[in-house]
Amino acid sequence: MAKYIITVNRKEYTIDVDPDIPLVWVLRDYLGLKGTKFGCGIASCGACTVHFNGNPARSCQLPISSIPRNAKIVTIEGISGVTLHPVQEAWIEIQVPQCGYCQSGQIMSAVALLKKNPNPTDEHINAALNGNICRCGTYDRIRKAIHKAAQIESSN
Repeated sequence: MAKYIITVNRKEYTIDVDPDIPLVWVLRDYLGLKGTKFGCGIASCGACTVHFNGNPARSCQLPISSIPRNAKIVTIEGISGVTLHPVQEAWIEIQVPQCGYCQSGQIMSAVALLKKNPNPTDEHINAALNGNICRCGTYDRIRKAIHKAAQIESSN
């Protein structure tokens, strides 16, 4: 066991854990942030996607010992404040989820995409969300929601 200080959703936490424990389990089991899902454990499905210094990252493959103290981690719980994030608004309006299991990872990847590219094409969306698997096959609704979120953000 070792002590680690990490910043998640703009809040600093001190935790005493095994150095090899993946970030997904730190978030879920030690910090109680259940929005980040465990899917495959090999960074193939994207359900565990968080933002690591502003970029989407698979938290199942990030051992806590690899995270520098000054790193900024944002989970699905941290992307919105008093109101929903435009991506979350669009997700609801377009009714994207079926089972919903992959949605937090999909949303985290979509938020990161729109920060870098506020008006993405379908090709940009496909590339940015490549590896975020939706077993229910809601990819068309995901693309529609991302385009809708881009419209919402541009009107704000």
